[in-house]
Amino acid sequence: MEEKIKSNPLGIDPVKKLLGQFAIPSIIAMLVSALYNIVDQFFIGNSVGDLGNAATNIAFPLSISCIAISLMFGIGGASAFNLTLGHGDKEKAGYFIGNAVVMMFGLGILLTIISELFLTSMLRFFGSPENVLHYAETYTRITAAGFPFLIVATGGGHLVRADGSPRFTMISNMTGAVINTILDAVFVFGLKWGMAGAAYATIIGQIVSFFMVIWYMRHFKTVKIEKRHLGIHWDCIGQVVSLGAAPFSNQVAMMVVQIVMNNSLKHYGSLSSYGESIPIACAGIISKVGMVFFSFIIGISQGLQPIVSFNYGAGKYSRVKEAYRTAVTYGLVLSIVAFALFQIFPRNIIAVFGNGTEEYFRFAVNYFRIFMFFTFINFVQPITSNFFTAIGKPGRGIFLSLTRQIIFLLPLIIIFPLFIGIDGIMYAGPVADCLAAVVCITMVVNEFRGKEYKLLH
Repeated sequence: MEEKIKSNPLGIDPVKKLLGQFAIPSIIAMLVSALYNIVDQFFIGNSVGDLGNAATNIAFPLSISCIAISLMFGIGGASAFNLTLGHGDKEKAGYFIGNAVVMMFGLGILLTIISELFLTSMLRFFGSPENVLHYAETYTRITAAGFPFLIVATGGGHLVRADGSPRFTMISNMTGAVINTILDAVFVFGLKWGMAGAAYATIIGQIVSFFMVIWYMRHFKTVKIEKRHLGIHWDCIGQVVSLGAAPFSNQVAMMVVQIVMNNSLKHYGSLSSYGESIPIACAGIISKVGMVFFSFIIGISQGLQPIVSFNYGAGKYSRVKEAYRTAVTYGLVLSIVAFALFQIFPRNIIAVFGNGTEEYFRFAVNYFRIFMFFTFINFVQPITSNFFTAIGKPGRGIFLSLTRQIIFLLPLIIIFPLFIGIDGIMYAGPVADCLAAVVCITMVVNEFRGKEYKLLH
């Protein structure tokens, strides 16, 4: 058993090589996932207009809910799987994979049912203006049918990556996204189906990715996944949930903030020259552009996960520390590039998603430059939060995942506009980013001062 641990590439190959091997496909997979939203935004913006863009932003909390479930059981299952393999218990590891898949699909069905039954009330709660509601209903009623497929396709990708096949995760996501893009062009521009066309294109791409992931589950490399692994074991579920709670909490926090922000933008927009719909439409576009940047950062953090999980489980703490330092170095470089693009070319980026009035572009440019000002330090929180989860310290991971969204951004979104109106929402972003980075840096420095990291393996 000891020989198997020593011979595993995660424990012996150079850390930079491993991080590239796992992070690059993860980044591509995340970019492809972001492409689903970006492509829909592009086609809707250039066919339906700014009300259609606002509608996708109103529906976004439900998409975040799907990602939250997929990350809880995807990252949680992958972390439990790799930690267990690091300890040498191959037999138990298979149950984490099987249980994670069953829970993702089951919760996806539940979310679909709830969404279909209470859709209109939910969309109003999410902050939909009346002139946007019809578009949001049309889009969401269709995409809700694809929630189980989206959740398993996204979360299952993490399980596939944990099995040492990050390229397959990339390929399955790319296949779905390419199908989505082609069908968007056919349904929205060709057949003139508008919001419904974009929605149908989205779920068809998700279904294809779902079946690719399920096929892989029948051909797992490190552990043969059998029917017995699909039976629910609550001790396994508990461990998966604890390890996946940090990324889940981060997504739930994003959803809460999104709902509060939509309602704030609607309220304070109505008191300004912009009106209710323009701020919601612009904020939606910018958040999805931000997802492209975060695809790189989250991809790095996901590529980091199997490396630090295995080596921490195997007691190779110097490799854990080296992997984290390498990840944040790459994150810093990418964040500086993104910051420059967001500050120099905001209007050009916004214009890709359709035309608008001068008021529309004025708000969008200001929001882009101010809200995303601290992009160059935004790599710290996602990487550090996932790092603590990956080494089996989910409590710290959960806390850090909540710092930016719930602890700092949410109260600032409420407080700042009371004094400076809709501009307060813009300035809440960079203040929250800065405070979250400080907390993360403090906690990881204290972690690496622990005696175990001074041991050489």
